[in-house]
Amino acid sequence: MTRAPENLLTVRRLLLDHLNVDPHTSRGQDLEPAEVGIVGDPAHRGGYHCGSDRVVTRDYSVVESPRDTAGLTLDAAALDVGLFEVSAGGRTHNLHSFSTWCVAQCVAGTSDSRDIREIIYSPDGRVVRRWDRLNKRTSGDNSHLWHTHFSFFRDSTKANRDQTPLFRRYLTTIGLLEDDMSAEAESKINSMYTGMFFGGSSMGRSVDPDAGGPAPASNSLVAKLDYAMQRLDVLTAQLRILSVKEPADEQAIVTGVLASLTPEKIAAAIPTTMARQVADELGRRLAA
Repeated sequence: MTRAPENLLTVRRLLLDHLNVDPHTSRGQDLEPAEVGIVGDPAHRGGYHCGSDRVVTRDYSVVESPRDTAGLTLDAAALDVGLFEVSAGGRTHNLHSFSTWCVAQCVAGTSDSRDIREIIYSPDGRVVRRWDRLNKRTSGDNSHLWHTHFSFFRDSTKANRDQTPLFRRYLTTIGLLEDDMSAEAESKINSMYTGMFFGGSSMGRSVDPDAGGPAPASNSLVAKLDYAMQRLDVLTAQLRILSVKEPADEQAIVTGVLASLTPEKIAAAIPTTMARQVADELGRRLAA
């Protein structure tokens, strides 16, 4: 039978934790548990609220995207969110402002909204609109005046991909959650730090940044830059010694070195952008 996937259950818990202000009392202003649904009722057939046991022939939630076709399982891939009203940051927020904010993120193509196929919503409680990533439909029935429907591409539920970042960002934006670095941003920073100071298997050969000194060989970007500049300083000193001994050949030596140390050759050891910076620095030092 159709089941609720864990990644959407996690979104449901997140929204109820922060929008069901008084969980012990049923209030019209709060988002109540009965207003946040994933699996359609037993009579429901077809669409993202159904898993593979309830889809219908040529079901739009299966055939219109290869992401849905490949991701079809017993899991539902939809979330309904009902009416709520909450005050935060000196402003009042409700289902309609929440829905338009989510649609705006989808339109902007934010990384945390790319698994959303469609949102059926009302921006004002009077008209129903539909944002469809595949540009197939633009409308919905009037029940969406008081609830907003999110469809997720089925491959994202099959993979159990975390869908909380978008909704966590909304709660942070309106002031119900403290600003927190996303897992994705933290991962990128960690990767950059690791590459800069420790290197990795995709970064090429290791170098000795001290050229025979106490530091162990490394393939980090910093080690490669230190190594390159240390070798260039040595080369510059040697060129100056040669120019004193053979003044007439100084320009020829400089020209030859600059011709051989091109950004492309330096890039064999370090990234192109950094290589150009190294070559420019070499030119500056040789011209000094």
